[in-house]
Amino acid sequence: MSPRSANPSVPLAFTVTACGLALLLTACGGAGGARGSAGSAGVGDPYFPKAGNGGYDVTHYALDLAYTPDASATLTGTATITARAGVRLSAFDLDFKGMKVESVTVGGRDARWKRDGQELIVRPRSALAEGKLFETTVRYSGVPETLTDPDGSEEGWLPTADGAVALGEPVGSMAWFPGDHHPSDKATYDLSITVPKGLQAVSNGELRAETTNSAGTRTTYRWRTAQPMATYLATVAIGHYDITRTTTKNGLPVYTAVDPKEAVASRAVLASLPRIMEWEEYNFGPYPFSSTGAIVDRRGDAGYALETQNRPFFPGAPDTATLVHELAHQWFGDSVTPRSWRDMWLNEGFATYAEWLWSEDHGGDTAQESFDALYAGTYFDDPAESEAVWAFPPGRPSSAAHISDSPVYERGAMVLHKIRRTVGDDRFYDIVQGWAAAHRHGNADTADFTKYVERMAPGKDFGGIWKDWLYGDGKPAHA
Repeated sequence: MSPRSANPSVPLAFTVTACGLALLLTACGGAGGARGSAGSAGVGDPYFPKAGNGGYDVTHYALDLAYTPDASATLTGTATITARAGVRLSAFDLDFKGMKVESVTVGGRDARWKRDGQELIVRPRSALAEGKLFETTVRYSGVPETLTDPDGSEEGWLPTADGAVALGEPVGSMAWFPGDHHPSDKATYDLSITVPKGLQAVSNGELRAETTNSAGTRTTYRWRTAQPMATYLATVAIGHYDITRTTTKNGLPVYTAVDPKEAVASRAVLASLPRIMEWEEYNFGPYPFSSTGAIVDRRGDAGYALETQNRPFFPGAPDTATLVHELAHQWFGDSVTPRSWRDMWLNEGFATYAEWLWSEDHGGDTAQESFDALYAGTYFDDPAESEAVWAFPPGRPSSAAHISDSPVYERGAMVLHKIRRTVGDDRFYDIVQGWAAAHRHGNADTADFTKYVERMAPGKDFGGIWKDWLYGDGKPAHA
């Protein structure tokens, strides 16, 4: 994500007996007894405790959507969610906020369900055995919501001048499809979206088909994301776009979608995308996905850029630094995804440091000069921004409202530069590339990272870096 400004919540343990849950559920189809455990409503994330769900692991989402950007702005959807039960499961939750649920089936049989805030609580006719792979299908419709984050920014379903865009960090994807909306549960995706003919619909992964109905009024776009993806990285952008398909030197498909009003302003920077990709592969290791690209909507359609998987989203033509930042996220954040939102600096610190490295390699400030300017308080023109860098340690954001603040970005990058100075350039790039490879398509947290660094550089003392720079309050006494 490009820098933006996101209240602490108290973790809530969700426990309910199978019998008690049965009394809560609204019948939608047949009833049935199901002895087992009820999955939890939330995974206890330190900043978003209701996000995600316990008791199962999603392996695949198949989303069949239709949207018309008219006065009604109604989205209709069918979500088929393939998951594996982690325990003998009598009931489970899906995160889903807004819209009307029309039916829920589990394994093709009607299931009982109830809504409670952002929770869609589902009780199958019979318990799901531990280890069982099962399918849940939810049919729904309505006007999807635009959600306001703790930091005041907007996510979820954002109407645009000629369509809409879905942005999900941290929990906005629950506004347009039900699922396990926490970064710790990644899955593959098939997404089809039907829109009025003349509009394009762009999503993650690869476009598998584009078909128009016999009446010539509606076009369906079918996208597939074959590599695991956290739900907050899923997107669909609907509108008028100039579509460009190219490849990089090594044959990687590049798919860009640009609002015509941004075409001229975007042309030069998007032409540099293959060169940026080549540079990032050299520094960070093999690209982890099967395609790349960008979505550029109109300025003002959203308040921030976002590293949506395969093709980042930009509200208006990005500058080169922002493009470098969001593409670096494909390694750090998208492929290596944080285990919880406390680990956000592992996304943003790496992407910010990528900007510093690009500048260093292309005639701008060196990473050391960027580090020194931040420490001296001269990096930003506004003194308040300079002070904000030291508001809290990057490894422990002060609340959900601040996981996208400067300490996570700039001070996170400073942690990486301190590591580089400690181990030297050769070992530092071994660490960076090794980290991306070791956790490719997986999840990791800050403890995983610090242990990895120490293992990769035995004999080096990182205690001061962890204590003063990663977890310490205030500005460290020495740079």
